Amino acid sequence: MWNTPIGRVRLLGMIEGVSFLVLLAIAMPLKYFAGKPEAVKIVGWIHGVLFVALCLAIVFAMQALRWTTRQALVPFVAALLPFGPFVIDRRLRDEENERD
Repeated sequence: MWNTPIGRVRLLGMIEGVSFLVLLAIAMPLKYFAGKPEAVKIVGWIHGVLFVALCLAIVFAMQALRWTTRQALVPFVAALLPFGPFVIDRRLRDEENERD
C-alpha cells in the first residue's frame, strides 16, 4: 500500500481518520466530562501531525499523478469530516487499481 502515491494517501487517510475519531470520541469526552484536558492536548497534537502528513501525501500524489485540483480536494475535504477518509477509500482504491 505504501509503494504508490495513492496508496500513501489511502494509508495516511485511514490513520488520520482513526486519530480524528479518537480525538472526537475519547479525548474530547475525557476533557469535558472527566476533567482531563491533557487527553485533547496529546491526541490533538498527534492528529495534527497526521493531518499535515496526509496533506503532504495529497500534494505529492497531485504532482506525481497529475491530479486536477478537484481530484486533490476530494481526499482533503474528506479528512475534514468524521468518517470521510473511510468513505472515499473505495474510490481511491479503484483509482489505484486502474493505474496498475
